[in-house]
Parts: sequence; structure tokens; C-alpha cells
Amino acid sequence: MKKYRWQIIIIFLTGIVVGILLLSEQPETPEVVSQENIQPLQGGVYSEALIGSFQRLNPLLDTYNSVDRDVDKLIFSGLIKFDDRGLPSGDLAESWGVSQDGTLYNFTIKANAFWHDGKPVSSQDVVFTIQLLREGGMTIPQDIQAFWSDIEVIILNEKNIQFKLPEPFSPFLDYLAFDLLPEHILGGMTYTAIVDAEFNLQPVGSGPYKFSQLFVDDNWIRGVELVVNENYYYETAFIDTVEFIYYEDEESAWQAYEDGIVQGVSEITSEYLGQALIKDDVSLFASRIPEFTIIFLNLESPTAPFLEDINIRNALLMGLNRQFLVDDILQGQAVVTDSPILPGTWAYYDVADSVAFDLDGANELLKQSGYVLSDRVDESEQVDVIRMKDDVFLEITLLYPADEIYENIAQKIQSDWIALGIDVTIEAVPYDQLINERLEQRDYEAALLNLNLARTPDPDPYPFWNQVQATNGQNYSQWNNRMASEYLEKARVITDIHERERMYHNFQVIYHQEIPSLILYYPIYNYAISKDVQGVRVGPLFDTSDRFNTFTEWYLKSELSTQ
Repeated sequence: MKKYRWQIIIIFLTGIVVGILLLSEQPETPEVVSQENIQPLQGGVYSEALIGSFQRLNPLLDTYNSVDRDVDKLIFSGLIKFDDRGLPSGDLAESWGVSQDGTLYNFTIKANAFWHDGKPVSSQDVVFTIQLLREGGMTIPQDIQAFWSDIEVIILNEKNIQFKLPEPFSPFLDYLAFDLLPEHILGGMTYTAIVDAEFNLQPVGSGPYKFSQLFVDDNWIRGVELVVNENYYYETAFIDTVEFIYYEDEESAWQAYEDGIVQGVSEITSEYLGQALIKDDVSLFASRIPEFTIIFLNLESPTAPFLEDINIRNALLMGLNRQFLVDDILQGQAVVTDSPILPGTWAYYDVADSVAFDLDGANELLKQSGYVLSDRVDESEQVDVIRMKDDVFLEITLLYPADEIYENIAQKIQSDWIALGIDVTIEAVPYDQLINERLEQRDYEAALLNLNLARTPDPDPYPFWNQVQATNGQNYSQWNNRMASEYLEKARVITDIHERERMYHNFQVIYHQEIPSLILYYPIYNYAISKDVQGVRVGPLFDTSDRFNTFTEWYLKSELSTQ
């Protein structure tokens, strides 16, 4: 069983700030009230501007529309959920157990879990939702369809269900984070029929909020209203009503905040970050999102055999001013990193000697590998100083997606490497061609891309770095390290999370030593919300809708405790 959940996409780097940007006000009086003395009260209306348009409120159909996922996050729920470190906990599930061989998972659904119409959440709802995932459609990724086709789902009784895997697969819980759909409402309907069902305009879920109404103007849905679910299986949320209002762009969304129409804006990019920072009534939350920008290196390239040399790869990374990329091109809205596992997650290991920008050190490594500066005369009789070894010049072609931001990044990489005496050619390639023809066929030397790990809390680096995936899989670098591969293979079959953590730490040490590809940075997502909204906590995200993970703890009204 192989996991191909990670997909490579182009990111349009429109905004994300380094670090946690949180404004604070000085109190008008010297009296200080401890937060411990504040007692949240139920009540109030919270409104948020979403940048995008309404499509359908259905977790089966929201894969490619983030604003639908934002609303669905509060309406629906699944068996399990993940915290900001990627650790699973029960949601609808009261408990679960795993067999010793790791192939059987038994789940018990909470006795007090009910759909918004009062019907109990049952094992039949789980089976029904999984059958729709198997059936698939344009909004269900093919790897998800294939995965569930291999899993046997057994109803033990109304509240107990068993999953039988063909072989041990410890990232299995990752695949159980889907939200359930009500079988008693949609049962008997195919995926195709559900796409156009009335349910998508009046959804019934099991989450902390219930659908109330749509706001419609001239046949255009401009917003959604939700009301608190008083029969929620956890603590009832403090805020009574949530209103999501749709805006076509960030300008109109931010203006809605300025005009007092909304209390939150779903994303603040660099264009409006300055305005948000100077507003006294705004709290800004910045969080890591699950993406990496990386330069894949083809270690088996016949035209760039020098990439097999660890010194060369280290020099390429050491000679690259990644912080300048972040500060200048991305306007400070990313964080430099070296690990193929997301920082802040349970599996991440902070390697002490991270690679810093060091031109002298990079030049020394190139010399150690025998590459010395030499004059080269081109066809126009222009003389370039390029490093050479055994009459072969150090030349490399860097592919990048045909996008303006990536072009700027590629040009800076080219400039940094030329300073080392490397002849660098950059080539823009249409996205589909870059993936399907160049990377998949291993027809490249170096390629600048983005890895999107969204909605996959379990790290499982196996697809990109295991030697078995080097020929036909997603190990585009064709890295062939047996020890690293063994750690990755063991980590996806053992269930003890502490052992898995140790395996992934060992893997990261080897990765750092060999640097099979060059990880540059991960982006940051910014979220703006009025200081009138209290109790807000936003941790690292696996999806931007995860900013609502603690929404039931947010409040608008409070009183001082007498205790």
C-alpha cells in the first residue's frame, strides 16, 4: 500500500508574513484584569469575510474550494481530528483500538453524537461516506478513491465499526479525517446525484454549528448564516451566530472590515498587511501552512553527473541566499527551513547544524571536489569564468513553472550560483509539462517547485524519498539511500508513535547529511480578526480552515469572575 497524497502544485505567493504578528494595546487605565478572572458568556454574532465564492456546502465536494471548507469546518465533523502538531484525537469517535499486527482498527462512535436533525450518528453513516469516496468523482483525488477500495469496512453494530487493512499502514488515521455525511438523508444517492442535491444548499451535519440560511442578492449567494448547535457532543460554543460573507477579492474584503461589516478577514496578504498592522483594533495571527518550496536535484542525471557528489549539493545549498529570497522576493512572508518534515509537527527534528548562507564555504567545497575556475570562450568569443574539472565545465539547467514569482526566484538562484562559478541556465516550463514530462520521466537536472502537503497531518515522507519510488514513483531526485529508506518503511508499518518519531528523526539526520534536494522555505498564512473577539488561538495549520479548530472557545461576551 503506497501513499500518494502529496501533490505538487504551483503556489501564487500572494501573502504570508514571517513570525507571529500580534498587536497589543496599552490599557487606558492602570488597572489590570487577569484573563483568569474573565468568564466567557454565550451570545453574540461573529461575521467573517471569505475571499471567494460559494459553491456547495458538502465536505465530499469542497476539496478544491477553500471557502466552502471554511464553512463546512463548523457544520460537519469526522471520526477523528488532528491537533496543530499532527497528533490524532477523537472527534465523533469515543475511542479506537489497533490490533497488534496493525491491520485492524476498531472505532466506537460517541453515544451523544447526533445529526443536526436529531438522528444519531451511526456506523452506517461511516460506511455510506466511504462508499462515496470509493465511487469518486471530480472532487475526490484518485489516490483517495484507490486507497478506500482496498480497505474492508465492517459494521459491528450501530456505534462500532471495524476497518480491515490488507497490510499494516500507520498513516491510516490520516485517511480517517474526512467528515461524515448523513446516510438517512442522502442514502441511495450516487456521487453524481449528490453533486446537484438540494442538501448542498441546506446541509445537515454533526458539528458545533447548524446551517440557518443563505443570504441571496439577485440570485447570487453573498453569505451563509450558522447558528450554534446546542446538542453538540462537546461543550456548546460561546458564540450564538456565525455569518460568512463572500467577497471577490481582498480589497473588498478588507474594506468590509474597515466599514464594520465583518469582524474577521480570512486571509491578509502582503498588499494589505501594512494596513492591518497599523490598526489598533486588529489582531493578526500568522501560522505555518503545509507547503515547501524545493529545488529537486536529479541525482542520476546523465547530463549533470556531478549532482551525485554530496559536496556539490551542499555547495549549491550553502551558496544560495535563501533568506534574501524570503525577505526580498517574498517580502518576508516565509520561513527558511531544511527539513522535509514540517516544523512544529510531532515528527520534526531540528537538526542543530542547519545550512547557512556561506559563499566562502561553498567555494571551498567545490574546490575539494576538484572544480577550479577556468576561462571558457563561447561562440561569440566572450570569455566566462566557469568552474571546470577534467575538461568538463560545471553547468546546470534549472527548470521552473511558467509563473512570474517563480521566474523571479529562479533568476535569483541563477545569480547566486553564477557567483560560485557555475554556468546556470533557467528554463520556464508549463506546469503540466514540467510534472508529467520532465519530472516523471526524470528528464531534468534541477527543478524549482512547490510541495503541497495540505490536509495530511501524518508526515509519511516515503513517497518522495524512498528508493523504491525512484523509478516510477514520486522520488524525482532518485535518491538511493538504503538506511533512510528502511527508516521510512518501518515508520509506516509500526503503530507506536514514539518509535515512529525516532525513525523520522533518524531519517532527517541522514537527509541533512546527504541533501538529496534543496528545501528552501515554507510560507506563512495571515489571518485578521477584531480584538473584540476573545479566546482566539490559531496554531500551525494543515489547511487554512484549521484556524477554526478552537472556534468553540472563542467568545464575544464575558464577565468578571467572583471566585
